[in-house]
Order: sequence, then C-alpha cells, then structure tokens
Amino acid sequence: MGTTERRVAPGDGVTAPERERGRELGSDPGIPAGATPWQSEADGRGDGQGERGGGESRPYYRPLWIEEPARKRRLPDPVRTAAVRAVLITAVTLIQAMVAFLCTMAGSWLAFPMVLSSVTSTIVATWGVLDVWVTRQVWNQRNGVVSAPSSTARALRRERRRARRQERAAARSQERIRRRQGGAGQLSHP
Repeated sequence: MGTTERRVAPGDGVTAPERERGRELGSDPGIPAGATPWQSEADGRGDGQGERGGGESRPYYRPLWIEEPARKRRLPDPVRTAAVRAVLITAVTLIQAMVAFLCTMAGSWLAFPMVLSSVTSTIVATWGVLDVWVTRQVWNQRNGVVSAPSSTARALRRERRRARRQERAAARSQERIRRRQGGAGQLSHP
C-alpha cells in the first residue's frame, strides 16, 4: 500500500478496497489534479498563480502519516514504572547470558563468574516480571476495573456507600430524637 492510499483518514466513508481501486494520482482531494507531490503549486497546475506570474513558488508537501487516536488507554504510572524496570532488568539479563555463552565458547576465565551472575540475574528478572503482574492486580483492585462486573473495587465501593447511608440515617434519627426531647423540656413562657 503506497502513501496515496494512506493519505485518506480512516472513517472518511471509503473502505480500503474501494480506496485502492479508485485511487489515481490526481484523484486525491489533497493533491491538485495532474500534480506530483514534489511539484510546486506555481507550476500552473495548482492554484493558477503560476500562469500569471504572481505569488511565490511554494512546493506542495503532503503529510507522510495521519495521527490516529490511541486505541488503548495508557498504563497507570505504577504499572508503567514496574514494566520499564522489568524490561531493563530483562535486557541486562539477556546481555549477561550472551556474554557468558561467548566467554564459555572462548574458554575465558570470565565464563564461570558470568554464568553465576546470569543465574542471579534470571531470578531478579523473573521477580521483575512478577512485580509488573502484581502491581497491575493491586492497582486494578484499588482503583476498580470498569469492564469487569465482579470487580473487587466495585463491591468495596458499594459497601462503603451502604455504610455511609446507614451513618447518615442514624445521624438524622438522633437529630430528630434530640429535637423532640429538647422541645418537650422547654417551657413556652418563662
């Protein structure tokens, strides 16, 4: 698929097969008829100023890509931090394993220490990946998962709301009792 097909934004009402079949160089709404992307508009094919000699020669550039909104939401900060840490640890582990392998093949004295550090690093990398998973689960439980109806956070919120309602009802009934008792004990005329 060339740049001409990518020029039209998604959701313009034209499906991809129609776009590919009906596309010609001049049929793109952003490109003047008969013009190539590197030709200037003042060549006589653009806005007509080139024929009269007025105006400056400006080259016509079309964008290489069109920004599309992200399909997935961004990871929460603690989860993203744990994921970056896990990726870095895993990368270092892979480098250590490769160096250990090469030292072993070369018969270097560094092979044994590198194998030991690779084993240790593998354990740490496993911890890092598990840390991402645990951090994600904790974040989901604390802040709720909108898509899961059996979310723990949603049940906790429901319980908190119920407790608040009961507290308010108890406070209102206490206030009513105080008003009744306070009003009955007072004399209307001193």
